[in-house]
Amino acid sequence: MVRVVLDTNVVVSACLRPEGAPARIVELALLGTFTVCLSSEVLREYSEVLARPRFSRDLDRVKVLLEGIAEVAVFVAPSRNVAISPDDGDNRLLECAHAADADFLVTGNQKHFPELFGKARVLAPRDFLTELGF
Repeated sequence: MVRVVLDTNVVVSACLRPEGAPARIVELALLGTFTVCLSSEVLREYSEVLARPRFSRDLDRVKVLLEGIAEVAVFVAPSRNVAISPDDGDNRLLECAHAADADFLVTGNQKHFPELFGKARVLAPRDFLTELGF
């Protein structure tokens, strides 16, 4: 099965716009269409960002979403530290992708990532949906 790391901005966008490509990706992940790969650091970042006041009116929804993602995800423990991206949080995503032997890293912010990291192709949400045939 296809192994995928989702950038925090994809999960956040899914919360903000339930009709967009990121929401569709999260829905497909929850349905088991592909395998979401997480590290504890990545899940912590999801939680920290979604705990910001901007999301306070949707805390129940955020909690259910994060629990659902964690339930279907494969957890990995990165053993390699990277410093490729100017955003340190993005480096944690790359480390997770490497540890998971991920096929894709999906992000709405491709400029902070190489096009390819190991075997993981870095794609925008719409491009990833196209790759999956949706």
